[in-house]
Amino acid sequence: MIRPILTVLTLAPAGMAGAFELALPLDCRLGETCHIQNYVDRDADAGWQDFGCGALSYDGHDGTDFALPTRAAMEAGVNVLAPAAGTVRGVRDGMPDVSRDDPAAPPLEGRDCGNGVAMDHGDGWETQLCHMMQGSIAVKAGDRVEAGTVLGRVGLSGNTVFPHVHIAVRKDGKKLDPFDPAGTATCGAPPAQDLWAGDIAYDGFGFLDAGFADAVPDYAAIRNGIPPRLVFPADAPALVVWAYFFGARQGDALTLSIDGPEGQVIRQEITLERTQAQAFRATGRKARGPWPVGIYKGEAVLVRDGAEVERTSLSITVE
Repeated sequence: MIRPILTVLTLAPAGMAGAFELALPLDCRLGETCHIQNYVDRDADAGWQDFGCGALSYDGHDGTDFALPTRAAMEAGVNVLAPAAGTVRGVRDGMPDVSRDDPAAPPLEGRDCGNGVAMDHGDGWETQLCHMMQGSIAVKAGDRVEAGTVLGRVGLSGNTVFPHVHIAVRKDGKKLDPFDPAGTATCGAPPAQDLWAGDIAYDGFGFLDAGFADAVPDYAAIRNGIPPRLVFPADAPALVVWAYFFGARQGDALTLSIDGPEGQVIRQEITLERTQAQAFRATGRKARGPWPVGIYKGEAVLVRDGAEVERTSLSITVE
C-alpha cells in the first residue's frame, strides 16, 4: 500500500553546506515502504518530545529509527546502507531476530544495539546503526565504505519490538539530532540546518497497512503482515475493515467505513483515547444474508485538531 507523505513541518534546506551529510540508511522509499518511527528525544526531563514538538520518541532516545511496516517486509529483505563514506570501526552479528517482549528473547547483557555496525567518518563524525538481521552483516572492522554501500539488512535484534534500524550520530563524541544538529529548533519553527543530503519531511502520523477481513484480525498477525485479500465469497460471515498506523495522539479522530454496491455498509468514527507509537483499529458488520455481489470500498481517515491528516483507501470484490 502506497501512502502519501504528510509534511507537518517545513524543514530547512537539506544538509549543512560544506559539512558532513547523511544519506538515507535504508534501501526503501521513505513514506511508502518505510517510515521514521522515532526521532531523538529533545526533552531533557522525564518526558519526551521529538524535534517537531510531537510525541514520536521516548525518554532518552538518542537516535532516529527508520522502520519497516511489518515483519513480512523485514523477511522479504531490505538492505541497510552506509549513510556516508567512512571506515568500519566495529561490527556485531549473531544475535537472533526476536522481539524483546517475546519470552524466547535472549538476555541483552548490554547488547541493546543488537547486530550492528559502527563507523568513523573522519573529522570527529561517527555513526552507529543497530538492530540489523542476524547473519546479514556484510562488512568487517577496517573496511572502507562509501555512502550507499550495503552494510546488512534490517532486522529485529537487540532491544526492539519492531523491525527497524536505529542510527545514532556523534560529533567529537557528542550525540546529535541529525534533524537539528545545532539544537535550535523550537515549536512551530524549523531548524536552521539538518545533516541530511536529501529532503526528509517530518511525518507525525501514517497508515502502515489496511485491509479487509471476515473477522477482527489479531494484532500480532497485523504486525507480522497480513497478505491482502482481494476477493470475498458472498457467504462471508462478516465484512471488517482495519487500519494499522503509527503516531496516533490522544484525541485524534479515526473514521473507518465500508461502502458496497447497494450503499454504505458501515461507518464508525473512533476517538483515540491515548497517544501510541503504533496501533490498529477495526470495524465491520456481520452478514444478514448473502452479501450483494460487486465492489466494496474501504476507507480510513485520521483527523487531528479538526484537520484531515491522512487517508487511505482500498477495495475488494464479493462474488
